[in-house]
Amino acid sequence: MTDAVLSVQGLITRFNTQDGVVHAVNGVSFDLRPGEFLAVVGESGSGKSVTMMSLLKLIPMPPGEIIEGNAYFENKDLLDLDADELRDVRGGEISFIFQDPLTSLNPVLTIGKQLIEPLQIHRGMGKKEARAQVVELLTLVGLPDALQRLKSYPHELSGGMRQRVMIAMALTCSPKVIIADEPTTALDVTIQAQIIDTVKALRDKIGTAVIWITHDLGVVAGLADRVVVMYGGQIVEKAAVRDLYARPQHPYTRGLLASLPRLDMGGQDLVSIEGQPPSLYSEPVGCSFAPRCSHAFDRCLTDNPVLEYVATDHEVACWWNIDDDRPRHD
Repeated sequence: MTDAVLSVQGLITRFNTQDGVVHAVNGVSFDLRPGEFLAVVGESGSGKSVTMMSLLKLIPMPPGEIIEGNAYFENKDLLDLDADELRDVRGGEISFIFQDPLTSLNPVLTIGKQLIEPLQIHRGMGKKEARAQVVELLTLVGLPDALQRLKSYPHELSGGMRQRVMIAMALTCSPKVIIADEPTTALDVTIQAQIIDTVKALRDKIGTAVIWITHDLGVVAGLADRVVVMYGGQIVEKAAVRDLYARPQHPYTRGLLASLPRLDMGGQDLVSIEGQPPSLYSEPVGCSFAPRCSHAFDRCLTDNPVLEYVATDHEVACWWNIDDDRPRHD
């Protein structure tokens, strides 16, 4: 789309291991619109994190290798940038919030040192000006006693506090895009809710586009504008969040939603998705979900479906028409 702040096209990422080649990301394409909250969902190993880390070349290379694709941001392809050019983008234009803040923050530097330095590097601020802005950011994300916390080390803060520090760090240079990789997974549910509310409020206030990686569709419902569903290193469905919940078109998406507890289910039993995720040591030939799908037929085993529109702003990669209960293309 011409109005996308980030446009990813045909991304393929592999890992060369002793056991063989891992086909981690297989032709992923999506657009992120300015100010949008985009959720990327799927079970562990579906390629969510590797996709996003590939965009900023945060995967270890080797063994990782970006085979092909484009990631256009600000009229430049992120995958073509050299190390110095990419360093200016990371943190300054696109920020990444990692899953575990304790391992993401430097344990031997104070919180203040780690937050002030990016402003000095990317924005050319003096130490006094940067310090004042950091205190303002820490207050904005709800960290109590922000001024005093500048002297704290990461291990002196609780998990929720550390995650708020990571959010503040992501916001220091007013980035156009924030990528959050399951940032609430290690937190208890009450702190999780507080962090989610904080991110939503900040998005509404600042207008930064957010990519939120998660395996929890329950979190997504009240958070995202659009949802990308990944399975086996590929996108199997993309839709506006309300449309996805009201009318999921891929059997995998339906399986994920059926496994969620809901207030409107009236005591109905939860349904699990039978079978195991696909091995990524072999390149997908047919549909990766076919071995676990009750709708699979001959074509699913030989042809890998591509995304196609089934409604405005709703795409699915599936040979079966769930609404009509028949093959999509006779």
